[in-house]
Order: sequence, then C-alpha cells, then structure tokens
Amino acid sequence: MDRYQQMRAFQAVAEDLSLAAAARRLNMSAPTLTRAIAALEQRLGTALLSRSTRGVQLTEAGQRFALDCQRILRELVEANESASGLHRQPRGRLTLAMPLLFGQQVLTPILLDYLNAYPEVQILGQYLDRVPNLHEEGVDVAIQVGELADSSLYARKIGSIRRVVCASPAYLAAQGEPETPQGLHAQQIIHSSADTRLPEWRFQHNGQALTVSLRPRLSCATSQAAIAAACRGAGLTRCTSYQIHAQLQAGQLRTVLTAFELPSQPVYLVYREGRRAAARVRSFVDFAAAKLREHPALTPS
Repeated sequence: MDRYQQMRAFQAVAEDLSLAAAARRLNMSAPTLTRAIAALEQRLGTALLSRSTRGVQLTEAGQRFALDCQRILRELVEANESASGLHRQPRGRLTLAMPLLFGQQVLTPILLDYLNAYPEVQILGQYLDRVPNLHEEGVDVAIQVGELADSSLYARKIGSIRRVVCASPAYLAAQGEPETPQGLHAQQIIHSSADTRLPEWRFQHNGQALTVSLRPRLSCATSQAAIAAACRGAGLTRCTSYQIHAQLQAGQLRTVLTAFELPSQPVYLVYREGRRAAARVRSFVDFAAAKLREHPALTPS
C-alpha cells in the first residue's frame, strides 16, 4: 500500500477512532487496515495510535499527524479537481470561520443568499472568536478583524469597525452620560471578558492613549450577555460596533464617548491559494465581499 493509501487509512481511523468502522468506510478488511497503519508507524518511527481493549486513541504524535493528513489529503483532492476542470463550477463543502456575533448579526443572510445562488455548495460554519490557522485547520475562508499577520494568505478588505461604549437611553437618562473616560468611574459598568480579559478600557484623545481601570458591577463571559444586560438598562458596556448594529438601529442602545474612541479596525475576508483556489472559494469571496462592503455595520460613521 502506497503512502497516500496509508494516510487515507490513518485519517479514517483518526476520524472514527475505530479500526473496524474505518475499514468498513474504506471497503477494506480489518487486517489490511491494521497492516497499513503499522507500516505507516514503522516508516514514521513513532506510534500514532494507542490501542486497548476499549478501542484506539490518538497519541500526541497521532493528533499532530491527523491534522497534517487532513490538510494534505484535502489539497490532493482539490488538485485533482482543478486538473480535471471541476474548479470551473462551484461545488463541494466550503469551511468558513467567523466570530460568533459577526456570523449572527451580519453574515448569516449573505450565506443564505449565496447558497441559493450556488446550490451545489455546502457551507460548514465555524464560530471562532480567534484567528484560525487556515492551513493547519483546513479553513477555506475566514473573517479577520485587525491587521493581517500571515503574509501567505490572500485578503479582501470589506470594511472597518470601531470599539464603542454604549448604554440604553433609559440608563443614560437616569444616570447621565459620561463626558470623559474618567467619568466611567461614577457609572455602572458591564464588562465582557470576551472584549478584554481585564476590566481596562482603552481610549484615545488628541493622539494620546488613555487606559481606564474599572470595577464592573456585572462581569460577563460573552459579549452577547453584556449587550443584553446593557439593553435592559444595567449600565455601560464596551463592544465592537457591528455587534450592536441592530440595537443601535432599533434605538435600544446609544453610543457615548465617541470623541475618545480608538482608531477603527479593518475587517478582511482571508483565504488561501488566490486564483488557484477552488471555484467554491473564489465564488464565495467575490459574492460575500460585494455584499459586505455595502453593509452599514461595516461602515463606521
């Protein structure tokens, strides 16, 4: 069995964590699969699987190799599709990574429009409040906020967002609006650890950086919870502008301290391979970029 078949065999076992199930999926006998894995481990000089009476588990080396196998096998499939002309028609599974609230507040309607336009594509959405490694994690396209760090990726700028402080109109009417960041000390603060780990909010005024350390009345693990509390009049919270676009439009929240905001941050669609990317990737990037550039949540006022 060649190296490609050995990798396919191992990847199936890594996904199923069962030699028998992997053998059935690959339509091969269990002894043949076992010999393939053994030959692969001998060639690599390390154990990839830990075997017991309860089944198999991936070793630490096996976990790393499974990620490499997934990426390499996927690239081989895409290379074969490209050579045979299948890249001309968008089809297959598109893996998309995005921040949770960005997906919920901004991107979901665009995804549905894209799927209606390209019925042979399926989208796997991953909601990640971090920047994924597209190459290692098998992500086709990602939404990235902030400056690009990986020069090997291709990117389309789709807009920009701001860090904003907001509260409900009812709260501001009752407690008053802070005129400076230092005025936050007299306010009820809702802090989201998804925004910053420590309750320190940064601002800028006349080119000078300002950091205000706060004592929150309410601390939340997610931005959604903090925003919901702010809508109910619990106090002031800080988040990104796209996260509260709908609440601002509906009059549930109002921003304050706009003169002290940090510079806006760019938002990108990032992807791999450029023009060599699969048709599903190229078509999605073109479709989504055009829609997102028109979205008011990505056009700071």
